[in-house]
Amino acid sequence: MSKKTKIRIIFILGVLSWLLYSFSDLYFIFLKKHRMTETFVDLLPQVFLTMFILSTLFYYRYLITKAESINFMELLWRVFLTGLGTTVVSLLLRLIFNLFSQTGFIKNPVTVNFFYHLYVGLVIVYVISTFVVWKRLILYQKTKNLIQLWNFFEYALYLALIFDFMGHKLQSLMFNVALVFLSTFSVVLSFNLKWIAYLNFRQKWKSILFILLSGIYLYHFFLNLTTYSSTGLLTNDLLDHVFVGAILLFIFIYALIAVLVTLFNLPTSSVFEQKLKEAVDFQKLSQSVPAGQSEMETYEILIDSSMSAVFADAAWIEVAQSDGNKLITRNIDAAEVALLKETSPNENIHRIINLRFTAGLNQQKNFSSLSKGTFRSIFALPILVKNEQIASLVLLQEVSDAFNREMVNIITTFVNQASITLENARLLDDAIENERYKEQLKIAKTVQKSLLPQQLSNNASFDIMAFSMAADEVGGDYYDMIDHGQGRHGLIIGDVSGKGTSAAFNMAQMKGIFHSLSQPGIEPAEFMIKANDALSRCLEKSSFITASYFEIDTTEKLVRYVRAGHCPAIIYQEKNQVILDFQTKGMGLGIVRNSEYEKYVHSNAFHYSPGDIFLLYTDGITEATNPDNQQFGDERLKTALLKYTCLQPEKIKEGIISELYAFLAGKKLEDDYTIVILKFN
Repeated sequence: MSKKTKIRIIFILGVLSWLLYSFSDLYFIFLKKHRMTETFVDLLPQVFLTMFILSTLFYYRYLITKAESINFMELLWRVFLTGLGTTVVSLLLRLIFNLFSQTGFIKNPVTVNFFYHLYVGLVIVYVISTFVVWKRLILYQKTKNLIQLWNFFEYALYLALIFDFMGHKLQSLMFNVALVFLSTFSVVLSFNLKWIAYLNFRQKWKSILFILLSGIYLYHFFLNLTTYSSTGLLTNDLLDHVFVGAILLFIFIYALIAVLVTLFNLPTSSVFEQKLKEAVDFQKLSQSVPAGQSEMETYEILIDSSMSAVFADAAWIEVAQSDGNKLITRNIDAAEVALLKETSPNENIHRIINLRFTAGLNQQKNFSSLSKGTFRSIFALPILVKNEQIASLVLLQEVSDAFNREMVNIITTFVNQASITLENARLLDDAIENERYKEQLKIAKTVQKSLLPQQLSNNASFDIMAFSMAADEVGGDYYDMIDHGQGRHGLIIGDVSGKGTSAAFNMAQMKGIFHSLSQPGIEPAEFMIKANDALSRCLEKSSFITASYFEIDTTEKLVRYVRAGHCPAIIYQEKNQVILDFQTKGMGLGIVRNSEYEKYVHSNAFHYSPGDIFLLYTDGITEATNPDNQQFGDERLKTALLKYTCLQPEKIKEGIISELYAFLAGKKLEDDYTIVILKFN
């Protein structure tokens, strides 16, 4: 039987159940009014009402597909439209009821209950459809425990339908106990709001509007239910049903918590969106050389990215060329540029914008206020290649004191990357024209080394060191660490697929992503998902990056981490004097280039103790082969680590590397290799 056929059958069954519920209830009223003998069982209306509820529930379960295949805003839009439709119809019924409220016809118990049954149908349709949507949202990124909890809640609701046959009225002891029990589950389940994190700023405002409207609809229905209940003419009051009361409370609680959580997330939405845009802009600069773009196209990307990052009102880049300087402007004409070049606020900015900056001069005084003209703030940076200024970037704002040190750091990163990109572009051109490919590779190696930290800073909680060696002049291994403050540190190690210059360029992109996305408070899993999203836009289809990201919390002595297809981390436990490796699941960055990637991200954590040693490495070590074609392997690496556990990281590194070269017996390494050793104090 097809899905469409099932939906039609359930729909017909629901309509039939509602008609039988209404007819049987009105029939009993008619019999009682005329004091006639009842020929049907008293519980028939309740049976048909239960059938109507279940039919409506299964109808919307089939109608609304899984949340993973529907946009969140579409789900909320369904709630809004269903609520709007049922509310409009209920208002029309209420209008008719009020118009004839003073007549004997409308005061007749049969008439009141007839209108009430119509209203019950609208209420059940709205609350059940909203309940199914809430379920889809709650079970987004579901876990085994969450599914078990939800199933228990649903079974409890089914039991509530049976409980309603016992005739317990609203505010009775048994009724209140059952309602409190179900409401407790509603509160617990309502805090599953992972879907909110995937909405942008605009979508969050729209979701707040839709959820608030759903609350208004709910209030309208509840108000009318109490109005009908107060007439005293109802034979089957919906408010005396625990099931209905629990559903109403569940919808209200989830809507309330969802609105509050969305409001609390609003301030951070723009920050994450801005950081992600900065990462993408950074990657555009990084990939401009591999993509074959010209220098002028790189300058265009730089000026647009910089304006977006600091919300500048205008900007220009002036490029020094042998046939005359080239001017690239945004929202400013050449005449204004010439005037600002003559009336620079300080000597440092004057040198930069007039292309007379030389390496070694102070770059700290590169933003200032302006006293004349349209613009009130100026920020200038030189674009250097081989310590010579080849261009200047100038950003302008119409308000005073518009630029701060954080903005300076962002644009400095952009300009530095642009400088590296331009330098690499010129080196590639020189290599092609002058057949000096080896010289170009040597310079590229220097550039790549500058992307790796010269040394990782030790502190009172741990000592750390790292060592990396490329198989060719340049390689694709990457490691870095950022101090987030308050005892938290972000640590990453990665390995770009392939070797040579393409791997080095992709490594540079990884550095940009790490520094843009590794921010205080970001979860390792969220970092890896956003990194995959950013890399998917710039990596060649044949390329990917394996990586492991660690959030080290020295206050709690806790390491949280995510592995994206990289070599498993090794930890030596001083207390037990054993070595463990963490074989966690994970897929390399850039392999799955859509939202499905988040299914492959698994976050893990472990506690450490003083004296424990944390070892990270790339597969260039374990896959290194000797003249007999034997691999060094994981076990030899662990054995080598055990020999030097009493030493400091620097000595441990020397010992492991010496063991590796002894094993190679003079054979050259075929792949880049990197090792990071961290010893907890």
